[in-house]
Amino acid sequence: MKDVAAVELRGVRRRYGRGASTVHALRGIDLNLPHGTFTAVMGPSGSGKSTFLQCAAGLDRPTEGSVRLAGTEITGLNEQKLTVLRRTRLGFVFQAFNLLPSLTVEQNVLLPLRLAGRRPDRARAADVLARVGLADKARRRPTELSGGQQQRVALARALVTRPDVIFADEPTGALDTTTAGEVLALLRSAVDDLGATVVMVTHDPAAAVHADRVLFLADGAIHTSLAGADPATIAAHMTALTPGTARTGAPHPGHATAAA
Repeated sequence: MKDVAAVELRGVRRRYGRGASTVHALRGIDLNLPHGTFTAVMGPSGSGKSTFLQCAAGLDRPTEGSVRLAGTEITGLNEQKLTVLRRTRLGFVFQAFNLLPSLTVEQNVLLPLRLAGRRPDRARAADVLARVGLADKARRRPTELSGGQQQRVALARALVTRPDVIFADEPTGALDTTTAGEVLALLRSAVDDLGATVVMVTHDPAAAVHADRVLFLADGAIHTSLAGADPATIAAHMTALTPGTARTGAPHPGHATAAA
C-alpha cells in the first residue's frame, strides 16, 4: 500500500449549469498526494478551491474523471457507501467548528464512531484529547471553551477514527494569529507523529507554510506548486494569480510536480 496515493484525482472536472450559464469550477485536475503529507491548497476567489476539496472528499461528485482515496475508487459509489466511507476513513475540520452544544467534549469527539456504528472508545477519545491539549476538558460543553479550544476539539474528532485523510477547509479562518498557530502545529504534528495525510484549503500564507507543499489553483486548474516556501513567496504567488491566468496559456510548472 506504500505506493498507493492517499488522494488521487485523474481528469477531474466539475461543471455547474448548462449552456451559456455553465460554470467550469474544475477544468481537469490530475494529482497524487502521498500518504503522510500535508498539502495546502490556495487560489483567488472562484479558483475552485472549495470544489476541489468537496470532490476529493466525496462531498460532491465530479462531472468527469475519477477520485481515489487510499486506492478506493469513490467516484461511482452510491450515497450510502460514500457516507460510510466519510465516517470511517476521512476526518473533517471546518472553519465553523460544527460541535453539538448539547454534548460534552468527549461525546463530540466520539460522535464519528457512534455514527459509524462502532463502539465508542473512551480510551481513544482520551488519547486524542490529550494530543490536542484538552485532556482536562472532556466533561465540558463546547460553549464553555474558547474558539481555539473548540477547533482543537474538532481536530480531535477528526483524528478519533484514525482516518486515511483529514480534509481541512479554512480551519484557522475564525481564530486569532496565536491560536491559529497552535491549531496548525497540531495538524503538522498529526502528519509528523501519526502519519496522517492532511489536505487544507486556506487563504493565509502564514498557514500554508506549515504544509509540505502548496498547490495554487486558478480558474479550476492547478497553476503551480511550491515546497518549502516562506510566507512572502507564497503571498507573491497568490498576488500574481488573477482570473483568467490558467486560460491564457501560462505555464503550469507545478502540475507535473504535484502529480509526482
